[in-house]
Amino acid sequence: MNKKLNLLAGDIGGTKILLAIYEWDIVPIQKYRKKYFSSDWSSLEEVISHFVQNIPPEITKPSHGCLAVAGRLEGESVKITNLPWKLDLEEICKTSEVDDIEIINDFEVLVYGLDFLNQDQIIEIQSNKKQRLSKGVFTIVGAGTGLGIARGLRTNEGVIALPSEGGHVEFAPRNQEEWELSKWIKEDLNIDRLSVERIVSGTGLGNIAKWILTKKANVSHPLHEVATIWNSEKSHINSQSDLPSLASHAAKKGDPLMKKALRIWLSAYGSAVGDIALHELCYSGLWLSGGTTPKQIDGLRSKTFLEALRNKGRFTEFLKGIPVTALIDQELGLFSAACKAHKMAYQSGRMG
Repeated sequence: MNKKLNLLAGDIGGTKILLAIYEWDIVPIQKYRKKYFSSDWSSLEEVISHFVQNIPPEITKPSHGCLAVAGRLEGESVKITNLPWKLDLEEICKTSEVDDIEIINDFEVLVYGLDFLNQDQIIEIQSNKKQRLSKGVFTIVGAGTGLGIARGLRTNEGVIALPSEGGHVEFAPRNQEEWELSKWIKEDLNIDRLSVERIVSGTGLGNIAKWILTKKANVSHPLHEVATIWNSEKSHINSQSDLPSLASHAAKKGDPLMKKALRIWLSAYGSAVGDIALHELCYSGLWLSGGTTPKQIDGLRSKTFLEALRNKGRFTEFLKGIPVTALIDQELGLFSAACKAHKMAYQSGRMG
């Protein structure tokens, strides 16, 4: 068996597409990578065709592949969030010249990468060495544009991935401040039900900042104008009007109003993570992913976040004992797709 068989990995999002060839040598080693902007192409097959045609000749074509897709998978049907493309697995296999390809949700795929991470890809938030990598359930939670959740189950036969849409459960205010915030967001977005991800996500931080900045007392704030035009439903926000990023930056610079916004966000995030940990009983660990994680490490280590995570009454001690780790690799989806492709090759007998 060839332990260095090459693998195709892809991370397919509404804005950008990453495709790469990995060689497997105990861990995935990237040999070739290209980034594409989704809006420049009419189909995924067109992107894959361009990628395959430009693989350097010294790199062996892959035998197995995994494409992580930002969207919901229903049987053989795949709908990419923010793109009108319909994915045809048979056509993708033909275009890529790869016989065995699997399409998987972009958050679920992270489950397959965890056992192959190095220290440069993680930062410890709450330690418990005795429970690290034990058998049982572990959970990945990630605040990005929305709130992603995936579960994994460690067994004697390996890891099993269990997808989740837990980010869409209803938000439950814990205090007067969150109650007023939740009422305002419902009115601002013209909705009658508020999901957790409307607050616990990068978009959620924007909602919180907008709530604070559009109050009459704060019209003179430098970010007031940005807040009034910022639309939390937009998929693509330019850097001049990226309210979540601007609010986070201002908070770190000491702006009192944006420090308040970040405190509310971190507390709500910590509480949501604690609820998820209780729901999943993730003795094998809880991992924090998503686009906000590398940017908010100090906040995730703060008393605001950790006290909210642990404040679960009779289960406080249980939550103190769960290992919590931040995933900081910006291309973890691509890396994890390669790990999933390796698992497919191993199960087929093509790889040791």
